[in-house]
Amino acid sequence: MLEGIVWIIIILLFILSFVGVIFPLIPSVFVLWIGFLLYHFLVDNEQLTVIFWLVMGLWSIILVAADIIANSYFVKKFGGSKWGERGAVIAVIVGSFLFPPFGILIVPFITVFIIEMIQQQTVKEALLAAIGSLIAFLSGAFAKVVIQLIMIIWFIVVVLI
Repeated sequence: MLEGIVWIIIILLFILSFVGVIFPLIPSVFVLWIGFLLYHFLVDNEQLTVIFWLVMGLWSIILVAADIIANSYFVKKFGGSKWGERGAVIAVIVGSFLFPPFGILIVPFITVFIIEMIQQQTVKEALLAAIGSLIAFLSGAFAKVVIQLIMIIWFIVVVLI
């Protein structure tokens, strides 16, 4: 019975990790690791090998870096400033709570546009930087979903086979 309850919690944690893609205050990587650790300590402490933990550690680093790299790359590529980058990060968090789920797209877009206009960019340059922040979020979110799926599938394969 305990094992069944633990599995339900693990599944809920895995689902919650995907909610973290939309609500960035939910630490997706941390939530996944809680699920892995629950399995290891409450179900079977021998099945998850050192290789599993090392690979999950590597994927976790990549998962955290995906957002930072995507944001930095696309905002810069589209002509945004450092302030635009920083504003986009804060606006993603604020937007996810103001108007979920669309606020996470709209608030950073508007924020970057305003920041770039304040820095005396042209409307076209500010608009491009704002589009860059939008592409950055979408590509980072896509990468996070793919990496989380890989991590969960790897866990399931290791545990069930």
